[in-house]
Amino acid sequence: MNSLFKALNDETRRQIVELLKERDMNAGEIAERFNISKPSISHHLDILRQANLVTSEKKGQFVEYSLNTTILEDLLNWILTLKK
Repeated sequence: MNSLFKALNDETRRQIVELLKERDMNAGEIAERFNISKPSISHHLDILRQANLVTSEKKGQFVEYSLNTTILEDLLNWILTLKK
């Protein structure tokens, strides 16, 4: 859970999650949306992947990233238990 909160603590990573909510994308497509270096985008994607917020799959020469909605559902369920 700590890695999940760490991943969501950064504005760039939250924006990447928003992008992946719309559709799966490769790192190059994601990087085009930001004014930061591709290695920085890769670093952000790695943190998101470690937190299980995104999954990655090799497709040809590219790695495609997808939003893992299951982990978000788990987070929401945990937050709802705090209300009880």
